[in-house]
Amino acid sequence: MTITLTTPTPPPHWALLERALLDAQTTACLEFFDHYFDERGYLLCVPRWGGDDGPDDAAENQLNWTMLHALGADDVILARFKQGWEGHLRQYTEAKTVEVDLAREGMYYKEFPVMFDWFHNAEGYSAFFLQGLSDPYNRYFQQRSRRFAGFYMNEDPQAPNYDPQHKIIRSCFNGSRGPLLRKATGLDWAGDPIDIEGRFHLGHGERSFEEMVAHFKDYNDVVGDNPMNLSTTTLALNAYMLNHDAKYRDWALEYINAWVERTQQNGGIIPTNIGLDGAIGGECGGRWYGGIYGWGFTVIVPQTGALAHRTYSHTRAINGFGNGLLLTGDQKYVDTWRGMLEYINANARAIDGQTMWPNAYGDYFGEEDWYDWRPHPFRYGALEVYYWSMDDGDAALVSHDGWVQYLRGENKDYPVEALQNDLDHVRRKVELMRADTTTPDTRLSDDMNHINPATTDTLIQLMLGGIPTGRVGGALHCRLRYFDPTRRRAGLPQDVAALVEKMTADETVLSLVNLNQVEPATLIVQGGGYAEHQIESATLNGVQTEVNADCFTVSLAPGAGGQLRLQMQRYANQPTLAFPWDR
Repeated sequence: MTITLTTPTPPPHWALLERALLDAQTTACLEFFDHYFDERGYLLCVPRWGGDDGPDDAAENQLNWTMLHALGADDVILARFKQGWEGHLRQYTEAKTVEVDLAREGMYYKEFPVMFDWFHNAEGYSAFFLQGLSDPYNRYFQQRSRRFAGFYMNEDPQAPNYDPQHKIIRSCFNGSRGPLLRKATGLDWAGDPIDIEGRFHLGHGERSFEEMVAHFKDYNDVVGDNPMNLSTTTLALNAYMLNHDAKYRDWALEYINAWVERTQQNGGIIPTNIGLDGAIGGECGGRWYGGIYGWGFTVIVPQTGALAHRTYSHTRAINGFGNGLLLTGDQKYVDTWRGMLEYINANARAIDGQTMWPNAYGDYFGEEDWYDWRPHPFRYGALEVYYWSMDDGDAALVSHDGWVQYLRGENKDYPVEALQNDLDHVRRKVELMRADTTTPDTRLSDDMNHINPATTDTLIQLMLGGIPTGRVGGALHCRLRYFDPTRRRAGLPQDVAALVEKMTADETVLSLVNLNQVEPATLIVQGGGYAEHQIESATLNGVQTEVNADCFTVSLAPGAGGQLRLQMQRYANQPTLAFPWDR
């Protein structure tokens, strides 16, 4: 079914900025690649193991590149990503530790981290997780998606990570060589000894290798399950979306549902340690808030002596709840996270005459209690809850968000201002790159992370009506996605711009414009990142057209544009990576 737009439209400012941002990032990413990668795709740095500057940071230098291509950037971006990704897998398979026993045979095995935590693994694999948006038929992507998922489904005897009886991943340190079933040491986290002074500048501010080890000295409680491990379900989701092999969906839902049940058993807040016997807090003396990055994970910064509250497990756990929603459409996953927000925020207190909200719970200060008080409610995941539910009652915690304000008609200047800011970010990142005088032997893998010019958050929001994918290793959650049937690829056609102007639970308002004044354009509009949303009808200039499919075609005359009001049924379809013309 095709809808045709013929009305000439003066090029809107947002549309010109959108295409300029795509083009600027393409040019900048190519220069970045030439500056920091060699012809093999190897990163020009000192490759190391660990949580400071390890393999995940090396991979993060191409964070957002696959997303950028899926939005509509030139095909060269995908080609350079694959060159860098293949090089990365080889480089860190070849890289070995000496002092750290975990990686003496290679930091990667079977193209995957041998044994590390999913706070870091999720960062390193974020770009790969989204490769399927543009490149689902690539045989390496397909093989890897299935192999990696198999590490957590006991399909590989060398990787017994999962206990199906207790429905747990047996350690926070897990991977292609299985789980680490002892306490971790600072050395396990910091990597082999290295001289720092005069040569490197560490991102966490350490001034010596001794301080690197001290940074991780309390990162010991890795045995047993941790909600960070829910990121592994993105592996199963990708494998499932290739051809709907039910075993991947079944495993992912079994594991996600186990965490839903544990959260309910724990009174509404997700526990951060599950023992090898399946008991909440079982490896941490019964403390449900125990474990690395758990609700009670507070450490001392070695170089300053200051306290650091690193209660980060939930920042990865939410990926699993989103995957459960994509696979089932069941709002229980949203309800669970909303309930946790309400549980935490119900413990607000008046401190020095001001209402404060907690962000941590534990016994670090001598007795069990809430702590890490802040002057606003705990709201990690609140944007996702509102986005997934589209319930006005969930909007309160995200009322400060500029994008949410725009969608609700309260911030009309947001698109232009946000796109202009992103163009400025790209310019400044290129300036930093050109001013960088480090050499490969004085450069660590994370030194360039802040220079990576791929800047996609605003484009995801405005073009797709989606949540920025960021660096947490999740799937893409968006209202719409686009394909170019002429070039047979994902992303907007050249010279076409898109703006999602409003969203409710069952309606999406989309503006499209063809900036090319002499050539027509054709695109396919898809419901959701993975065709999970059904488009029931499209209304143009007051005329409603029935669609009743997960996608439809739009034909744009030269210089034409218009606004479509789409009636939709969200989460009505099983998610797929197949392109529209192959479904």
